[in-house]
Parts: sequence; C-alpha cells; structure tokens
Amino acid sequence: MQKKFVANLAFLLIMNLFIKSIFILGFDRAVQNEVGAASYGIYFAIFNFSFILTIILDFGITNFNNKNIAQNNHLLTKHFSGLFTLKLMLAVLYISVVLITGVIIGYDARLMKLLIVQGFNMSLLFFINYLRSNLAGLHLFKTDAIVSVLDRSILIFLCIIMLKTNVLKSPDGIMYFVYAQTFAYLVSAITAFLIILNKTHTFKLQWNWAFSLMILKKSLPFAILTLLMSFYNRIDTVMIERILPNGVGDVQSGIYAQAFRLLDAVNMIAFLTAGQLLPIFSRMLKHNESIESLVKLVSTMLLTPAVVISIGCVFYSTQLMGLLYPAHVDESAKIFSLLMLSFVAVSTTYIFGTLLTANGNMRQLNIMAAFGMILNITLNFILIQSLQAYGSAISSMITQFLTAAIQVIIAQRIFKFKVNYRLINTLILFAAGVAAINYGSVLLPCNWMMSFVIMVGACGIWAFVSGMISIKAIFRLLKYG
Repeated sequence: MQKKFVANLAFLLIMNLFIKSIFILGFDRAVQNEVGAASYGIYFAIFNFSFILTIILDFGITNFNNKNIAQNNHLLTKHFSGLFTLKLMLAVLYISVVLITGVIIGYDARLMKLLIVQGFNMSLLFFINYLRSNLAGLHLFKTDAIVSVLDRSILIFLCIIMLKTNVLKSPDGIMYFVYAQTFAYLVSAITAFLIILNKTHTFKLQWNWAFSLMILKKSLPFAILTLLMSFYNRIDTVMIERILPNGVGDVQSGIYAQAFRLLDAVNMIAFLTAGQLLPIFSRMLKHNESIESLVKLVSTMLLTPAVVISIGCVFYSTQLMGLLYPAHVDESAKIFSLLMLSFVAVSTTYIFGTLLTANGNMRQLNIMAAFGMILNITLNFILIQSLQAYGSAISSMITQFLTAAIQVIIAQRIFKFKVNYRLINTLILFAAGVAAINYGSVLLPCNWMMSFVIMVGACGIWAFVSGMISIKAIFRLLKYG
C-alpha cells in the first residue's frame, strides 16, 4: 500500500507542481501585476468571500463521497445520478445565498457583477472536485492527476492570449481573467463528467427526497468542518477589505494576496497528498490495517520539504517578493515570512486532519475548527485595525499552529500512537540545521539566487545526514512496498 501511495503521489505531484506552479507563479502573478494590487485585491477578497460560503455548495459531500467510494466501490453507479442532481440543486441555492449576502454586506454594482461570475466559477470548481472524488475513491489516481491540472492548463493558454493582447490593462481587465476561469472550469467539468459516466454506464437526472436527505444527514459533519475551516483559512482578506477604509482595504488585500501566492503554490503539495491519503486511510481503517508506519512515512515526506521551504522563505522573503512583484515588496515580504512559517502547521493539519476524517472523528475535528474560527476572527478584528494586512498574517500563523497541535494530540490519543521521541528530536535538529544553513547562505559573497540554490542543496544533504530522510527506508519501500 505504501509503495502504491508513493508512486501515485509522485505522479500527481509532478503533474501539479509543473502545471500549477507555472500558473500561480507565472501567469496568475503576471495578471496581478497587469491589473494592479487594488483590482486584484478586490478579486481576491471576492474569491475568498465566495469560498467561505461553499458550505452550501458542497455540504461536505466531496469528502464524504471520497471516503464512502473508497470503502464501497459499488456505490458509485448506485449514487452518482442522485448525488449529481443534489449538487445541481445546492449550486442554485449557493449562488442565491452568495448574491443575497453580497447585498447585505454592502457590495456595490461593480462588486456584485464580479461576485455573480465568481459564484458560478466556484460552483464549477466544486463540481470538478466532486467528480474527482469519485476517481480518487476508485483509486484511479493517475486519471485524477490529469483531470486536476486540466483547468490550469487551459487557463495558462488563455492567459498567454490576454497578456499578449493587453486586454488586462483595460478597466475591466480583472473580469476578463474571471471569464477565462469560467471557460477553463467548464471544459474540465465536462471532461471529468464524461470520464465518470464511462465508469458508471448510466446517468439520469433524478430528484429523490429520501436519498438527498440521507446524504445531507451523513455529510453534515463534513459540511460543518468545511465551513469552520474555510472561515479561519479564507476570512483574512474579506476582513481586511471590509474593516479598512475604502481604497486602503483594496490595496492591503492585494498586498496580502502577493504574499499568499507562494503559500498557495507550495500548499498544493500537502493538499494533493491529503487527497491521496483520505481514500487510502479509509480503506486501511476499514480492514483494520495498521496505519502508524504510513503516518510516519507521510509525516517525514511532508515535513522535510515544509521545514526547508518555510525557513528558507523567511530568510529570502524580500528577494523572492522583489523577484515576483514590482510594487509593495517590503510590505508583502513581512507578511510572506509569517505566512510561510505557517506551512509547517498546514502540512501537519493535512496529515492528521485527513487521518481523523478517514476515521470518522468529525465531532473532535469540528470542535477544533470552531475554536480556530473564533480565535482567527477575534485576532483579525483586533490586529487588522492597527497592523492592517500584517496583523492578519499574525492571526493566521497563530491559528494554524494551535489547530495543528490540537489535531496531533487528538490523533495520538485516539490511535494510541507511541510518542516518537526519536522523530521529534530529529525534526528539531533538522530545523535548527536548516536555519543555520540559511543564515550562512545569506552571508555568501554571491548573487542571492546562487545562495538560494546552494542553500536548498545543502538542506537536501542535511536531511540525509541528520537522519530526517533514510536511504535504507527509501530502498526498503521501493523494494518491498
């Protein structure tokens, strides 16, 4: 199982790191530079606002379906038509609530236009995620990997056209970008639907009240968790844009978006790993297989690069922001340092949160997420008014580390894991060494990019020397699975 997991994960990561990194760091960044921090800040705030309300759109169905199909493959044909119809009804409800809420909180006509299209885009995106959950549940990981990058591949092509024709510099430039997303998501959703249809060989739009209520009841705990975690992961820019005065809030949201972009890029490593882990954990737990060795393997795989990336980005924050953006470099660099430190906590959450989800410990997860939401909103209200976007970054970092620690403690108590002091000590030693390597690298008498490359290489060597990565364990995994 471990060998299959590593092989499929490697393929998924290669596909996504190649395509999505090009999009996020190349074209998405170029779009922001073209339209300006204020326009992109508005778009980013609207995006996060619409994302928070996706509790209505998804209602936890995607995670529930992923877990359910992994444990019972035969349910795909039985449930697909009913679930698809239910998702359509939820999409209509979601768009209606998004628009009503937008009016209530005071969005003007310009923002409402953006909100309408963004709400439709979010509906398409979550349809894609639902369809992909069927592929993951069936362990069709390579097909899932290809579908996962299709929308970004199309969007890259469309961005090239928009950048070449300079349409993004027009007053409605950001809208062209949003319309391009609509087209890319629509093509991807249709493609994913046809692949699933080929597996089920039957489909009929049908509304069944009893079936729908049964699914909503079973997925409710997943829905609550999604809502609570969306709040403390995505509320930042919404609060920045709403709390700060007109003009200031837009720019500060844009600056926060600049800093958040690299975190969003590297976050896909942990996100995609979790997507692979949920069906695997679910199946292993159903058959009473030991998951402790897999948890240790994934922890090592994720935390090793997470530590290098987090610490490296702190030491090179100004250089990286200066490389990506022509404006607001110093402000975004400060925010970037805090957000990237959170990547270690985010990676930990994806490991242990996914394990607890697969085990059905939704009550504990929802209590943890409620705590995280209250803490994050409270800190944002206090800190944004005085520190603006930087205050929101502080709130995010504190929330991420506390909620990650809680999930580790919950998992340790439920699964009776022995405290692996050797791994903890190795991780501390590794992190200290990475910090020392970074400190030494910035003092080197050469171009910062060369120093950065030397730092990454030295950290890779240090991962083996410190014992964080074991050559023997790698060969044993590849040989015996």
